[in-house]
Order: sequence, then structure tokens, then C-alpha cells
Amino acid sequence: MAVTCQVYPMVRAGMVVRIFGRERWDLTELRRHFGVVGAELPGERTAVTTGLDAVTAGFFSASTLWPNLHVTEEMRERAVEALERMEALHLARQLVGEMSAGEKRRILIARALVHRPRQLLLDEPSNALDLAAQRELRETLRRLAREGTGLVLVTHHLGDILPEIERVILMRGGRIVGDGPREELLTEARLSELFETPVRMGRDEEWLHSW
Repeated sequence: MAVTCQVYPMVRAGMVVRIFGRERWDLTELRRHFGVVGAELPGERTAVTTGLDAVTAGFFSASTLWPNLHVTEEMRERAVEALERMEALHLARQLVGEMSAGEKRRILIARALVHRPRQLLLDEPSNALDLAAQRELRETLRRLAREGTGLVLVTHHLGDILPEIERVILMRGGRIVGDGPREELLTEARLSELFETPVRMGRDEEWLHSW
């Protein structure tokens, strides 16, 4: 929430925050480096908006392409490119209101990709998805990671932590209680302590799961 400016952190003397190696940024410039994937597509007009228009509207952080918005040919081309990266070009003419939860999630991620960001920020990406849609989403995110897009992912589900994710931060009560390599932090002991309940872990090839 701090990254998306929904809340603001408290600053104390001596605190230093570096993003991409820099301490000071123009916020408008910095936001171009991030693509934020929300939980839902915004606005009441979204349901009657096509997939392509919903993705293109990401340039304006709008729910649809309102008449006052000036859409360039480059924007259209980059929206199509983002749909192709999400393997969702078949959704370009489909209304968002007629899409499944998994298809909507692809549109959400494509919206975030139109700026060609260096990092994607995802909050509980697999929520409300069935098992098949979860698997498709995770494989898509793996492909984006291999292509060089960084992923900052917030989740309660161990299965969302892709094999490509090397650094894990554990939080409880809004505070960081662990920060380091996945092999050190994703253990039964550390997760049991974090959630204050016994946690068992298993591994299926590269994937982790818990119960």
C-alpha cells in the first residue's frame, strides 16, 4: 500500500530507502518503472468494455476509454503487445463482464504491462481462481520473470512463490520479521512461528505447498 501511495510510511532520522539504487526520484518518473496489478478492474463501465480497451485504458489509469481520452496508435500497438505477452489476444474483443476470473486476471496483468515496466507489483494474485486458472497464472508469471520482468508479490499462499523468486520477506502485524533467501525462510519452523500454528510443507518438483 505504501508503494501505491495508499498509505505513507513514517520517516525517522537516519532512515534510507533506495529504489533501483537511487534514493531520490521524481514520482512520475518512478511510477513508469512499476506496473501495479490490482485485485479488480476499476469502475462501473469495465463490464461493458472490451479486453483491448480495458488494457489500453491502463495508460490513463481509467476504467474504460472515455471520449475525452486521446489514444495514439502506439498505445494501441502496445496494448496488443501486452495481450500477446499474456497469451490473451483472443480476449481483445470480448467484454470484460463476460470473462472468467482467470481471464480477467490476464487483462489486469496486461494493463500493468502496457508501460513496459521493470517490475510488476501483485497483491494476492491467485485469489478467487480455481486450480486450473491458478496453474495458468503461475506459469505465465514464470514466463514474464524469465523474460526479465521483476516480480514483487504479496501472498499468503506458498504455491504463489514461483521457483524464480529468490528473496522472501516475512511480515507479521505490519512489521518485517524475516528477510533473506527462500531456502532459509520457507521452512516449517519459520512459517509455524510466523502464522502461530503448526505448518507442514511439501515439495512437488520445483513447487512448494503447505497445509
